[in-house]
Amino acid sequence: MNIMDSENRVVLNVGGIRHETYKATLKKIPATRLSRLTEALANYDPILNEYFFDRHPGVFAQVLNYYRTGKLHYPTDVCGPLFEEELEFWGLDSNQVEPCCWMTYTQHRDTQETLAVLERLDLDTEKPTEEELARKFGYEDDYLKGTVSWWQHTKPQIWSLFDEPYSSNAAKIIGVISVFFICVSILSFCLKTHPDMRVPVIRNITVKTANGSTAWVLDKTQTNAHVAFFYIECVCNAWFTFEILVRFISSPNKCEFVTSSVNIIDYIATLSFYVDLVLQRFASHLENADILEFFSIIRIMRLFKLTRHSSGLKILIQTFRASAKELTLLVFFLVLGIVIFASLVYYAERIQANPHNDFNSIPLGLWWALVTMTTVGYGDMAPKTYIGMFVGALCALAGVLTIALPVPVIVSNFAMYYSHTQARAKLPKKRRRVLPVEQPRQPRTAGPIGASIVAMCPKNVGLHTNPALAMCKPTFEVRPPSIAPTPMMLVPRDASYKPTVTTPTANSGTGANLASLTNNATSTNNNSTTVANNNSTKTIANSNSQCSIVKSTSGQLANSVRKSNGTTAKETAEEKSFL
Repeated sequence: MNIMDSENRVVLNVGGIRHETYKATLKKIPATRLSRLTEALANYDPILNEYFFDRHPGVFAQVLNYYRTGKLHYPTDVCGPLFEEELEFWGLDSNQVEPCCWMTYTQHRDTQETLAVLERLDLDTEKPTEEELARKFGYEDDYLKGTVSWWQHTKPQIWSLFDEPYSSNAAKIIGVISVFFICVSILSFCLKTHPDMRVPVIRNITVKTANGSTAWVLDKTQTNAHVAFFYIECVCNAWFTFEILVRFISSPNKCEFVTSSVNIIDYIATLSFYVDLVLQRFASHLENADILEFFSIIRIMRLFKLTRHSSGLKILIQTFRASAKELTLLVFFLVLGIVIFASLVYYAERIQANPHNDFNSIPLGLWWALVTMTTVGYGDMAPKTYIGMFVGALCALAGVLTIALPVPVIVSNFAMYYSHTQARAKLPKKRRRVLPVEQPRQPRTAGPIGASIVAMCPKNVGLHTNPALAMCKPTFEVRPPSIAPTPMMLVPRDASYKPTVTTPTANSGTGANLASLTNNATSTNNNSTTVANNNSTKTIANSNSQCSIVKSTSGQLANSVRKSNGTTAKETAEEKSFL
């Protein structure tokens, strides 16, 4: 019974932590990595009888629990992208996360979207590399070839001076000058409307008196701004025109530059100055020419150009973009409440006698409801009856609740963008490069014997580094090519006997060597038998006789054979002499 149970279990070693479960458990979710485990896989260890996976062990605990219970939970100590990568490796769908963990799990997606938005806002002050500039301005091929022209080299520098205020000290100076002209232009636009800053236009009118004589009087028909403001506007707009032209010429993408919202405001405001100048020159005699000055109010929109110099303004604008749904919901509830309470207060004031009724129509009630719901309260209109006061109280409470509910969402969005911006500014710009993981190579098989040894030993483990499996280590002995066996003779052991070896000459052959060896022997024992080969000599002798083995050295024999028969040096063999 225990043997059958052990056969149905499987051991999974994930990141050094062993997990044990039943094979039937892994079959509950088909078409996944764990449901297709076989012993033929490269990560199977037949010695330890386990599968090894170099993956995150903490995430795998939740994965294995998903096979057991059918419920996938998200571990709070793991980052979301890592959890998604692990699920993708095991072949599981990340959308199967339980509802109780879904809110925590999807937070990383919001964070990734926020980081992507901040990346598009270009809040970094780090100077880009030459390769990044080449890719941005579209001359990457010339950069790789080393054929960068003078204009291609100068164009990014000009763009950095006028569009990236924090790229260098010179760019900071250009940025300060640009902000100065923006502030002077806005200040001039506002001050020239002040009565003390305007010059009256006096006209001399001739009239007839009662006695019939003529007289003249001075009549102030209109007032114009002081002429100094005109020169100030000319200088400021000359700078704005120069700045727009330089930025347009040096921009990396002309289409993107033209369609940018801040740039649209910039060149429309600059164009309005020239249009106003032309109208004053050629259309000042028109009766409604002053109405055309209303369009010059767009010059105030130049304040949005300050977003290029302040990351906080960029974040604020992006906060309103990200909170568009909440702002739309706020406006919808405000309009709904305004219409309802304007209608209620109109009929509430007409129920009782009210000689001082301020709500003569529902459109007038719309103004009162808007002022009340936004908690402004000008006091120009107020209900006089008790029913009208009750409606006014409900209107004020509804306005407070309507405005207060979406505001925390907008504040949290701003705090999120701002905190990510601060954290992103403190991150190191250069990080250590991590090389990709290389898969271990499969061991080579050396014939049937090598294949059997590899099958017996664990995968990816060197036999020389595993002392516990030293018995699996084969011993391969390379044998040299066989040569002619050396004749051996048995001689009686005698103290006076001294073997004599004759060195062969260049003209001597194998027969001469064998003859010289034969002459050195004195007698032969018939009860002995000698078996010789090129590596070793085995002697089988009777107990009644003692024999000695005389053999020539390998060097002498190989040298004589090589010189006489013209054989190659590969036929040399190592032999041993035994006495």
